[in-house]
Amino acid sequence: MSGTFNSTFRSLNGYNYRVWASGAIVSNIGTWMQRTAQDWIVLTQLTHNNATAVGIVMALQFGPQVAFLPVTGWAADHFDKRKLLVATQAAMGALALGLGLLTVSGLVQLWHVYFFAFGLGCVTAFDSPARQSFVSEMVDEANLSNAVALNSSSFNAARMIGPAVAGVLISSVGSGVVFLINAASFVAVLYSLKCLRVEELHHRDPVKAKKAKLADGFRYISKRPDIKAILVMVFLIGTFGLNFPIYISTMAVTAFHTGASKFGFLTSMMAMGSVTGALLSARRDKPRVAFLFAGTAIFGAGLFASSLMPNYFLFGMTLMLVGVAAQTFNTTAIGAVQLATEPGVRGRVMAIFLAVAQGGTPIGAPIVGWVADHYGPRAGLLVGALAGMLASIVWVAYLTTHRNLRMQMADGRPKFSFDETQAIAAQEL
Repeated sequence: MSGTFNSTFRSLNGYNYRVWASGAIVSNIGTWMQRTAQDWIVLTQLTHNNATAVGIVMALQFGPQVAFLPVTGWAADHFDKRKLLVATQAAMGALALGLGLLTVSGLVQLWHVYFFAFGLGCVTAFDSPARQSFVSEMVDEANLSNAVALNSSSFNAARMIGPAVAGVLISSVGSGVVFLINAASFVAVLYSLKCLRVEELHHRDPVKAKKAKLADGFRYISKRPDIKAILVMVFLIGTFGLNFPIYISTMAVTAFHTGASKFGFLTSMMAMGSVTGALLSARRDKPRVAFLFAGTAIFGAGLFASSLMPNYFLFGMTLMLVGVAAQTFNTTAIGAVQLATEPGVRGRVMAIFLAVAQGGTPIGAPIVGWVADHYGPRAGLLVGALAGMLASIVWVAYLTTHRNLRMQMADGRPKFSFDETQAIAAQEL
C-alpha cells in the first residue's frame, strides 16, 4: 500500500511542487466556492431560472481564451512563469473582491456578473497556459505526467469541497461572503509562489523563448496527427460536454426543486468522481491511448444515463461516473500533449490546447442553455452525451488511419490492437 501511495504522490517529494500544491488547493477551493455562488445568484436571484444567462456568464468567462490566443502562449514562453502567475493570481483575487463587495452591499446586477466574468476570463487566458506549463519547471520529465494528474486531483478535490461549503454559506450568510472568502484564498497561492526555490526550477533557454511565435505552435501541431486528433476531441468535450454549471443548476432547480445546499452537493458528488479519476491517472507512469477512448465513451454514456435519472440521489450517483470519465480524459489529454510536445514550443501548444478546450464554451454554453430553457434540462444533458460519443469516434478514426487499429475475436470476445510503433512518441501516449 505504501508503495502505491508513494507512486501516486511521488511529485510531492520535490520541495517546489509540494509548496505550490499546498497553496493551490486553498485557492482552488475558494475558486469553486465562487463558481457555485455565481451560478446560484444568476439562476435564482438575478434571473428567473434562466439557463441561457448562466451560459452567457460561461461564454464571457471562457471566450478570452480564444480572443487572446495570439499573445497568451507567447507570454507563457517569453516571460518568467512564476512572476506572470503572481500577477495573474493577484488580479483574480482583486476581481473576486470587487464582485464580493458589490454583492454584500446589495448593489449587484446581472451586468456586473457579466463584467466580472469577462474580466476573470481575460486574466485566466494568461494564467492557464503559464500555470499548465509551469508544472514542467517544478518537476523533472519523469514526474511530469504524475504532476499533471496531481494538479487535476487538487483541482477536483477543491471542486468536491468548495461547492458543498459554498452551498451551506449561501444559505446562511449569502453569496457575497463566498466571493470575499475566495478573494482571501488567493493569499495562499501568492505566498506559495513567493516561497519557491527559484534556483531549483527547471528553466528553459531564455533565448529560445524570445524567438517564440504562436504560428510556430500551429505549424508544430499541423505536423502531428496525434495532437490534432486530441484537439478535436477536446473541442467537442469542452464545447458541448463540460457545461456542468448548466446541467447541475438546471436539474437541481427545475427538475428536483432543491435549495442552495443540495445544489452545491451535486457539484461535490461529481467532483468525487473527478478526484477518483485524477488519482487513478496519477498512478500511471504515462498517459495511455486507450483511456482517451474510454474516457470519452463513458463520459457520453454517463451523461445519457444522467438524463434518465428520476430522482436527486440517482442523478448524483451518475454524476460521479461522469466525473471519473471526464477527468480520465482531461488528465490523459493534457499529459499526452505535454509529453509529446518539445519543451521549446510547449507553452504555445498548451495555450492552443486550452483555447480549444475552453474557448469553445462561448459557442456551446449558450446553445446548451437555450436547449435547457426550451426543451428542459434533460435535453441539455443529451447534447453533452452526443459530444462524448462523437469524441470517441474521432479517436477510433485516428487509430484506424494512423495506428492500424485491428479487431480480433478471442474466446468469443472482441480484442483490439494497434501499431505501437506508428505516430510520434507512441511510447509516451
